[in-house]
Amino acid sequence: MIYNNTVFRADLIMAILSILFLTACNSENIQAQPKTSEYFNKTTITRDFLSEGVAVADLNKDGLPDIIAGFFWFEAPNWKRHQMGPSRVFNPKEEYSESFLNMALDVNLDGWDDVVIIDYPGKASFWLENNQNQEGDWKKHIIADAMNVGNESPGFIDINEDGRLDILCSDVMKKQIVWLQAPTRAGETNWTRHNISTENVAGTDRYSHGIGYGDINNDGIKDVVITEGWFEGQDNKSSANWRFHQANLGEACSHMQVLDVNQDGKNDVVSASAHGLGVWWHEQIELDGHINFKTHLMSETTAQTHSSILADLDNNGRPDYITGKRYLAHNGRDAGDADAPILLWFEFTPNRYPYFKEHFIDNDSGAGLNIATHDMNQDGSIDIVIANKNGVFLLENHLNHTK
Repeated sequence: MIYNNTVFRADLIMAILSILFLTACNSENIQAQPKTSEYFNKTTITRDFLSEGVAVADLNKDGLPDIIAGFFWFEAPNWKRHQMGPSRVFNPKEEYSESFLNMALDVNLDGWDDVVIIDYPGKASFWLENNQNQEGDWKKHIIADAMNVGNESPGFIDINEDGRLDILCSDVMKKQIVWLQAPTRAGETNWTRHNISTENVAGTDRYSHGIGYGDINNDGIKDVVITEGWFEGQDNKSSANWRFHQANLGEACSHMQVLDVNQDGKNDVVSASAHGLGVWWHEQIELDGHINFKTHLMSETTAQTHSSILADLDNNGRPDYITGKRYLAHNGRDAGDADAPILLWFEFTPNRYPYFKEHFIDNDSGAGLNIATHDMNQDGSIDIVIANKNGVFLLENHLNHTK
C-alpha cells in the first residue's frame, strides 16, 4: 500500500506538472502571436531584410506614394518590387545592410523625387538619381565630398526653413556638428556643408547616439541638442561657433525630439534608448541659474528603440511620438535583441499628469533606424512605414475612424 500510494502521488505530481507546463507553453504561444492594434491595419510588404532606413515618395509620378527601403522601392498600390542599383537581401542574424537611414527629396530639382541613403555609421552617404521610369540603375552621387557622416541618428530636418529637408549630423574626422544642404538650383548635384560647432566637440563620434533640433532657450532661434547638452543657435547657421551648454539629457538614444510636453512655456526633450531600455521626457528646469533637465521615465515596454519621429496620429493638432524596437539591432548579440519587435506611440496630454499616454501599435514589426510617416491611402490620417531586419511594413492608421 505504501508503494502504491507513492506511485499514485508520483503520477499525480507528474500530471500536475504536465498541466502547468502545457499552460505555460500555451501562455507563451498566446503572447508570441502576432498582434496589431485595432486602430491600425498592417500590411507586410516583404519579410526580406533590405534596409533599416525607409522613406515614402511618388517615385514614378503616378500620383500614388511608393515605399522606399534602401536600393529597393515598392510601387503602390500593389507593392511591386523594383531595384535601383546593385544590392541584395541581407541575413538579419549575421549582417548589417548598406542602408541605415533613407530620405526622399528632389535633390537636383528636376521634378522627380530622388533617394538619399545614409550608409553604415562613419561612411560617406549618397543619393540615387531618379531614372524617370527608364530602365537601368539609378545614378549614384556621393554627398558632400564623401564626408564621413557620424552620429547613428542623423536628423532629416529643414535647418534653414527653405522648405527642403537637410541632414543634421556630424563629421567624424573633424568631430564637428554640421548640416548638409541639398542643391538649391536645378541641375546641380553637389550638397553644401555648413558647420555649426567648432571642431572636437561632444556628440560627433562615429557611433554617437542622439541629436535633435529645437528652440531650448526660447529666443526664437532653434538649437542643436545632444545627450551631453545643447549648442545655442545663431541666425548665421554656418558660423561654426554655436556656443555649447553642458546639460544632462539622458542616456545614449535615438532621434531627440524637442517640444513642450507639459505646456509650461519651456521646450523639453523626448528621447528613447538606442540599445538599452527606456523612453523618457527630459523636463527643462533651471539649476544654479542655468538651463538643465529633469528626466522622467515614460516607458520600459521594449528596448533598443533606435528611431523616433513626431507625427499627429490622432488629428488633435498636437504631435505624437512614435518609436519601436530595432529588431536584432546587433544581430542577436545583445540581451533581449530578438524579443518581439514592438511598435508604440505616445499621446501627449499636457493638461493631465503625467502628460503622456502610451499606446500599443504592433508586436511584429518594430522600427529600424528611421521611421516614415505619410497619408498613404489619402484618408486624411497619417500612416506609418517601417523597414528593418524584420522586413518592410505599412501600418495604416484608423484612429479617427474607429475611436
